[in-house]
Amino acid sequence: MGKRPPIPPDIERGPPPPPARPQFRPPIPVPWVAWLVPLILAANFVTFATTMYLNDCPARSDECILFDILGRLSFQPIKENMLLGPSIPTLRKLGALERRLVEEGEKWRLISCIWLHGGFLHLLANMISLMCIGMRLEQEFGFLRIGALYVICGLGGSLMSCLTDSQGERVSVGASGALFGLLGAMLSELITNWTIYENKCTALMTLILIIVLNLSVGFLPRVDNSAHFGGFLAGFFLGFVLLLRPQYGYVNPKYIPAGYDMKHKKSKHKCYQHILRFTSLAILLAGFIAAYSKLLREHTIQSTPIRDFN
Repeated sequence: MGKRPPIPPDIERGPPPPPARPQFRPPIPVPWVAWLVPLILAANFVTFATTMYLNDCPARSDECILFDILGRLSFQPIKENMLLGPSIPTLRKLGALERRLVEEGEKWRLISCIWLHGGFLHLLANMISLMCIGMRLEQEFGFLRIGALYVICGLGGSLMSCLTDSQGERVSVGASGALFGLLGAMLSELITNWTIYENKCTALMTLILIIVLNLSVGFLPRVDNSAHFGGFLAGFFLGFVLLLRPQYGYVNPKYIPAGYDMKHKKSKHKCYQHILRFTSLAILLAGFIAAYSKLLREHTIQSTPIRDFN
């Protein structure tokens, strides 16, 4: 018996469909757990309590504020410190910024001063600002970058404060230089990561308004606005270096499945982001080296100290 002839293919069915492209979905970024900013806040409160304990107002005055409640931790009289805090000699002893002492070799004051505060009101205002600004930044960029920003911007504010104190009569304390650095970094982060933001102009104008309002506070009496400005400049340039994000549409290769052909693959960063990063790094290094060198060369005239808060 003969074999049955093969059944001809269905000419109306056409060629088989192409295989489906593999599907992938990049994971949603998980925010960092913010622990460094709360730790900095706690460290500032502990430092202030230690400052008040060492200040020991009742040992030198009968007019200490809240003596019945706080005892040894009570505040200096209002006529000496209207911010509810310690005396000038105590701040100087613990590391307040004073150009004359820095030039004499106590360079550690450039950093120690950012952990001291002139009073409880001063401390409270700075710590509220730190929580509002720093928590979001740490959740987005992690503790290493925000910690580096905080310390370097504080140093930048201290250097600017020293350089603008031509008479060497200022005793300055406070974390405002570091806080203004975080504001400056937010501005540069918005500029360098422009492509990923919605409502760009609104976000930019809102941030500029906040910065201007905060800087205007520096024109009040006994406020060290030079530290604010120095910290802001340091943070602005440092933000271009540390706070880069991938441009809109970039996909990390490790999330692309095998066999997936991306026709329009984007680079991680745009060209202008690299230009801003390296230019800002060069300006930042040159500025710190020039400021520190000038501080070492110049000498100031000793006079009665005037306390400033930053």
